[in-house]
Amino acid sequence: MRTSLLKAMRASPPPALHSPRLARRTLAPQVQVASDREIIVGIEVAPTSQGGLPAQGDIIVGMPLTEHLAVRLAIALGIGLLIGAERERRKGAGPSRAPAGIRTFALASLFGGVSLAVGGEVLLAVGAVAVTALSIVSYKVKSRRDPGLTTAIALLTTLLLGALAVRQPSLAAAAAVVVAVLLAARTRLHRFVRDVLTEQELQDALLFAAATLVVLPLTPDHPVGPFGVLNLRTLWKLVVIVMSISAAGYVAVRSLGPRFGLPLAGLASGFVSSAATIGSMGSRAAEEPELRRAAVAGAVLSTVSTVIQMAVVLLVTDRETFRAMRFPLLFAGVAAIIYGAMFTIKTAGTKSQAAEQTGRAFNLITVVVFAATVSAILLASAAVNRWLGSAGLAVATGLAGFADTHSAAISVASLRAAEKIALPDAVVAILVGLTTNTITKAVVSMITGGWRFAVQIIPGLLLVILAAWAGLRLASW
Repeated sequence: MRTSLLKAMRASPPPALHSPRLARRTLAPQVQVASDREIIVGIEVAPTSQGGLPAQGDIIVGMPLTEHLAVRLAIALGIGLLIGAERERRKGAGPSRAPAGIRTFALASLFGGVSLAVGGEVLLAVGAVAVTALSIVSYKVKSRRDPGLTTAIALLTTLLLGALAVRQPSLAAAAAVVVAVLLAARTRLHRFVRDVLTEQELQDALLFAAATLVVLPLTPDHPVGPFGVLNLRTLWKLVVIVMSISAAGYVAVRSLGPRFGLPLAGLASGFVSSAATIGSMGSRAAEEPELRRAAVAGAVLSTVSTVIQMAVVLLVTDRETFRAMRFPLLFAGVAAIIYGAMFTIKTAGTKSQAAEQTGRAFNLITVVVFAATVSAILLASAAVNRWLGSAGLAVATGLAGFADTHSAAISVASLRAAEKIALPDAVVAILVGLTTNTITKAVVSMITGGWRFAVQIIPGLLLVILAAWAGLRLASW
């Protein structure tokens, strides 16, 4: 029998190769004696990677059915069983049951893997067409009872995932888990979209997706305008950040209530941008005055995130600067925590039904005004810097601090690490940058939240920055 197989393979031309990496080479058909763990189903595949082994993804027509392929087919079978188990629980019983269950899905996934390994993309396409045709017939039969297409689409997806498991098993397994989760979360997803999510919230989600996925990639990423300090890509990123922070606060309020939702959202969002967080909280306070105290707590607690992030960047950049700044940062952080906790406790009297109120996740006009404010501060800082030149490190750091205190602190700490400046000068410059950034936060709070919001924010900001300077004074003793 082996002799006849050898003659047949010598007489027939080698089949077409389907892998792009192997299509440029012509290989003569060869026959090897099959071992206990290997069955020859075609021609020998030339190695495409070092060591004489096929590279990952070189599963083509005629590959040997080795233990490597067997594992991938087992993954394909597992994918079918995973998705099929979820479908089996919703299949029902009796004449009205769904046409596909755990066995159908397992066989479909295994068929997808075997068809790609044995017959390549052509056989896989034929199988996909066949499964689609069977799904259409099944849909026509049961459409009067259940017009849904979920099972049919899931069956075709399972077939393709089984084929994908032969070439990229990790990706296929991960996708299968996502599919199973989506199918299992049917009731929760339907309830969320129909009963929880409002029409306005859906529009805000679409607007955020457009701003992030459409507008952001199209904005130019280079300096424009006078002094070359305005970068449209950076400014629009700031818009997206503010929208994200506002949306996070909105979700937190609806989920946890105003007493803890806004303060926790402010603390977490402060790691992204404390000034942006204050702007978002100010907008929330202006739109819903009953949440003003919670918004103030979130805005002040965002300063805690600023202090923590400052400590981390200084520790990474220069340990000596971090040691010199430990008392100012400690005092500032404690002051922010105390002031924010005071307003968090004051929100105890807020009515719980406020958590059920619905509205807008963010206000686009407020977001754009905030970005324009930051742009104006950048332009003013650049103009002053040009007029003064290199008059002093503290002046330059203070100007940079109007926009971002962390970048200014990193620059100073880097100079100190290179021994370009003295340690006391570095500490003073960093605190100056932190002070000017506090001015930015105060201006933003006034613009976005009005004077009622700012009059509660500004004392907390002053307390934090005075505590930082007091810490420096204590350290100098």
